[in-house]
Amino acid sequence: MTVIPGLPGLPGRALARPPARSRFAVRRWSPVAAWAVLVPILVAAVVPEALTASSPITIDPVNALLPPGGEHWFGTDQLGRDLFTRVVHGALPSLLLGLGATCLAVAGGAVFGLAAALGGRVADQAVMRVADILLSLPQLLVALLVITVLGGGTANVVLAIAIAFTPGYARIVRAEALVVRRSGYVEAARGLGLRRSTLVARHILPNALGPLLVLATVGFGTALIAGSGLSFLGFGTQPPAPEWGAMLSEGRDFLETAWWIGVFPGAAITATVIAVNVIGRSAQRRFTRRTP
Repeated sequence: MTVIPGLPGLPGRALARPPARSRFAVRRWSPVAAWAVLVPILVAAVVPEALTASSPITIDPVNALLPPGGEHWFGTDQLGRDLFTRVVHGALPSLLLGLGATCLAVAGGAVFGLAAALGGRVADQAVMRVADILLSLPQLLVALLVITVLGGGTANVVLAIAIAFTPGYARIVRAEALVVRRSGYVEAARGLGLRRSTLVARHILPNALGPLLVLATVGFGTALIAGSGLSFLGFGTQPPAPEWGAMLSEGRDFLETAWWIGVFPGAAITATVIAVNVIGRSAQRRFTRRTP
């Protein structure tokens, strides 16, 4: 029980903490609920035809701006396109933006982090100073600077987000690699005469990447938000192709007259990010408990 002291002359208040059993139940069932949300989104990304048979780009001006109803579950947009169909077909490009950027950032972070940890003092200082400069700037600003140089387009957006996220992963890999390099089993393997490349491949790299892969699950949600934000600004997937960020951008001009055009793509982004973060946090807790 937590006691909050009151003002002079007034009694304090006692707030009861939630029972440990209820907190355990929340932690236990939260990943289940998250998977219940994420699985339909993955189905929409892999086999959208299983959820809708309509075309996401076929226009029907007669049925423009219809509210959500029985025939159009999410309503229609300003061109009469079924919004549910566009949200379903927009799952794949939206998820690919976040997944592609996260994979590139993890790969780049692994390379630069290992180079900093194992390359000597000069390499360590060079990599970490560049990482410090990039980390001092907002990630979205770094991505915008890269897009300014490379130009727009889905591929450039993925690369821009990866460059913005790489320094954070590089610092994690460097820290883990330094700890693993000084561990007893690595020293024993070095004493047995194993080559440096074998030590890195068999011992240092797998153990340094373990926590990184768990954190990348959480980072995927942030990358998805960044990709949707850049698409919202017009740098990513271009109309008429469905993508959640671009659809959200189209709906901002109709919030007063047709709120559903922007609300449902935004809800899809929010649900995906929350579900992925819950699963990632659960995996992180499991990994932390198992780490000696």
